[in-house]
Amino acid sequence: MQNAQATIPNIPAEITVRIDRLPSCWVFWRLIALLSLGGFFEMYDLFQTAYLSPGLLSSGIFHAGAKGLFGLTDQATFAAATFAGLFIGTIVFGSVADRFGRRAIFTISLLWYTAASLAMSMQNTSVGVDLCRLIAGIGIGVELVTIDAYISELAPRDLRGRAFAVNQSIQFAAIPVLALISSILIPNAPLGIPGWRWVVILGASAAIAVWFIRRSIPESPRWLAQQGRFDEARAAIAGIEVRVEAELGHALREPVPTASEAGGTGKFSEIWVPPYRRRTWMLMVFNFFQTIGFYGFGNWVPALMASKGANVANSLQYSTIIAFMYPIGPLLCLAFADKYERKWQIVTAAIGTASFGLLFAQQSRPGMLIVFGMLITLSNNLLSYSYHAYQAELFPTRIRARAIGFVYSWSRLSTILTSFMIAFFLQNFGANGVFAFIAGSMLMVVLSIGIFGPRTAGLALEEISH
Repeated sequence: MQNAQATIPNIPAEITVRIDRLPSCWVFWRLIALLSLGGFFEMYDLFQTAYLSPGLLSSGIFHAGAKGLFGLTDQATFAAATFAGLFIGTIVFGSVADRFGRRAIFTISLLWYTAASLAMSMQNTSVGVDLCRLIAGIGIGVELVTIDAYISELAPRDLRGRAFAVNQSIQFAAIPVLALISSILIPNAPLGIPGWRWVVILGASAAIAVWFIRRSIPESPRWLAQQGRFDEARAAIAGIEVRVEAELGHALREPVPTASEAGGTGKFSEIWVPPYRRRTWMLMVFNFFQTIGFYGFGNWVPALMASKGANVANSLQYSTIIAFMYPIGPLLCLAFADKYERKWQIVTAAIGTASFGLLFAQQSRPGMLIVFGMLITLSNNLLSYSYHAYQAELFPTRIRARAIGFVYSWSRLSTILTSFMIAFFLQNFGANGVFAFIAGSMLMVVLSIGIFGPRTAGLALEEISH
């Protein structure tokens, strides 16, 4: 560790090479798992739209038919409220993690959404439920941006793809958990309390784990160095190195000098100057369209199943089976996460989502609906892990969180509209119309990333930022 300080006088560059020399070991993966655990509760909350709607309908809080906002369903309004909150969280508050640090905002945003979710579990009107979802969505939006920045800065260059794959697997494990709990609780009323309220309360119990998670995670050494807090940055990376060397039983290899970034506090205007301007526009287009495929299917699985003839109970059961692909898919990606260019993984995933979606729309037998539903989910898994890693790589540390927040906000804006568009296509054109809409959106993903996306595989974050 002393050699690194002696041979690399630029402290941000020193921190970079000390991070990039870290090997794959339990200490590193434990940090990724702890960060991802915060995201687990976010995903549990985020995907409630599909699973809570039947319970809210049976409780009389939601109503069947086009009785919600803009004459569409209450489910569409519920989903729109969620993503309106996410939009506000990412575009308005996305920069707070650049200003106050990854660790503090990671904790505060988790507590924020937990409080809002508990409040939602006590509501008796659709307006009250939607308002609480809006507020909870703000916390989720900030949290997800912070986790992406955090992981990209803690992961060595050769492990960055796998780190995001593991992160996504742990986060997405919340979806089958949510589906299973929902299938058990929502048709019932334990202790006389409607099942949908229990589902929300269980997710909000994330607050119990927050303080344990927070104590075990250091602040991002890269962020500390960029803020000029050099002693704290060195102390943070030294703490990780000591634990890694204790696990390995020998000293870490000598660091190799690499490029460094400009220090100081970044400004939002930086994303509009070369080389970031082109990346910003590309990711704005990409995020607007990618979320149509991801949430257009994920948030509407039970409704899509019902449109193919399944009753409420069966649609929830089929959705639960499909949901088990969410944590499995990213684990399969571990085999190639850091071997192939991220941009081509995104393109491949988009083609898969479009193709399998169109085939799903042609099925009527439960077995085939489940098979193609699982294949769509697998493609969406590949898309999600790869783009979360990719967009976090394309901006420097000083503006990473606000840049991710801004480009990511376009996916949230899109999903507000998508909630109503999916409802419109489903009501008027059935599953065929829904998946034609999704396929067109995936074509835009292929074109934007395939043509304009820079290469990032095997490069340090500081090299990519130049």
